[in-house]
Amino acid sequence: MPVNAALKSYLETRRSTPAFQMSEPGPSRDEIMELLAIASRVPDHGKLAPWRFIVYSGAERERLSSELAKVAMARNPAMAEDMIKVEKNRLTRAPVVIGVISCAKPHVKIPEWEQVLSAGAVCLNLSMAAHALGYASNWLTEWFAFDEGVFPLLGVKPGERVAGFIHIGTQKMHPGERVRPELADLVTFSGE
Repeated sequence: MPVNAALKSYLETRRSTPAFQMSEPGPSRDEIMELLAIASRVPDHGKLAPWRFIVYSGAERERLSSELAKVAMARNPAMAEDMIKVEKNRLTRAPVVIGVISCAKPHVKIPEWEQVLSAGAVCLNLSMAAHALGYASNWLTEWFAFDEGVFPLLGVKPGERVAGFIHIGTQKMHPGERVRPELADLVTFSGE
């Protein structure tokens, strides 16, 4: 089978960019919809779409970051100034943050685990789509992805979980390559 060199290069060069290394411009509303359409093209046993999206952009990112910082500081009154600054900028490091929300539900034929994996595949597809459109991205969770106490603030409903927050923007600088695992340590060929 012939190799699609452009696709191979694309896959070999996709790299997560730290959110603090992103700047404007971010994707437009039309581009966001295109990103989400691409992200939705994942394995989804039973066509359940066991995930949804929340797009955080504009001034709402600042408001939510401020509210998250208040929660973090209330829980840790001795928080260092540098960490307070981090908390106040959680959702403002990139121009757009897209929450991928896992909505897995019990199903007679489709295990919850498959539904959760589908949401994870959406996160990766969204990162790949951002790269394809020329944007940098980073799939993050951080403490508030696991804290149900702040879910109402973020628009996450009861029974849902956060698969990830995908930060998308323009790369300020190339983050460089990172060390990758040795495949020899990870691969087993069954039957050999």
